Amino acid sequence: MAGEIAPTRKTASSIPILAITQGDPAGIGPEILCRLLSQGFGNREWQPLVVVEGAALRAIPEAIKGNLEDRLVLFEGLSARDSLSGLDHGSVPCVDPVGRTRQVDPGRSTAADAAGAVAALDTAVDLVQKGIADAVVTLPVSKESIAQHCLSDFRGHTEYLAEKAGLEQYGRDYLMTFLAPDLQVALLSTHIPLQQALAELSREAIAEALDLLQRNVAGKIAVAGLNPHAGEGGLMGDEEIRIIQPAIDEARQRGMNVWGPFSPDSLFTRARQGEFDWVLALYHDQGLIAVKTVSFGTATNWTLGLPFLRTSVDHGTAFDIAGKGVADADPLRQVIKTTLSLLRTK
Repeated sequence: MAGEIAPTRKTASSIPILAITQGDPAGIGPEILCRLLSQGFGNREWQPLVVVEGAALRAIPEAIKGNLEDRLVLFEGLSARDSLSGLDHGSVPCVDPVGRTRQVDPGRSTAADAAGAVAALDTAVDLVQKGIADAVVTLPVSKESIAQHCLSDFRGHTEYLAEKAGLEQYGRDYLMTFLAPDLQVALLSTHIPLQQALAELSREAIAEALDLLQRNVAGKIAVAGLNPHAGEGGLMGDEEIRIIQPAIDEARQRGMNVWGPFSPDSLFTRARQGEFDWVLALYHDQGLIAVKTVSFGTATNWTLGLPFLRTSVDHGTAFDIAGKGVADADPLRQVIKTTLSLLRTK
């Protein structure tokens, strides 16, 4: 890696800067990041600012990195956006969130990998909060590894970032959403057991989610039912009658363009056909089975409600193929395109 360079040409400060985290260093995150950047993606419409350990980069096969390491410009820390203004075209600024020499064993997440994943995330949030980066793009972490080694209550990026932004104290003021080419889905609950998600279903939770959608996105919102056939008039469960329908009626009285509840078995197809712009799913798998069935690898995870833009790929760490040089960078490419589009419209 090169050292910090003297200003030569202003290329970064006038285009969007995306802070991209390494994810779990033992997963495929560093590999797909290197594959993407070695192919020359970036530095034209946007400037990558990678937050990745040198140890993770050293574990990646040379054939994937190409000349990327020659283009990396290592910063020990960044305090202002102008620090990037003198980079040569094609240079990739890099912040190592750990800064120590160690061994990364692809496919096996250790305590050091879990700590590195969290450190990268914290560093990226700091960069965007300081105005150095315009958005944070996260690569996949291992929830199990972080919970085991670092943060016992860690359940995922969404909840962690909401807590860092201070949103947890204000109720449901954030949502996990997924943007696919022909399907946009928000999740009422995320990484909690299904039994807990059902127990916490309430008019208030639905109302808060619908209000958040109304403030941040446009279009017609459909709410999924909980039970088969949306309860079939109470024959298959009464949550639609007691909880979901009243929440929708109240939202419509406030002028919201929201409809339902609709049978989950056909709602996502109706949305894909253009009848609805957004679907509010009532629990994690209800929404994500649909999204990942029709759009796996092309969907973008967008945390709605944060004070900064955060997006992510729709896949996991893929420990089974990490280090083998076969991970696909196209999902990350799509996420970056979506992120740039979101920046232009906000």
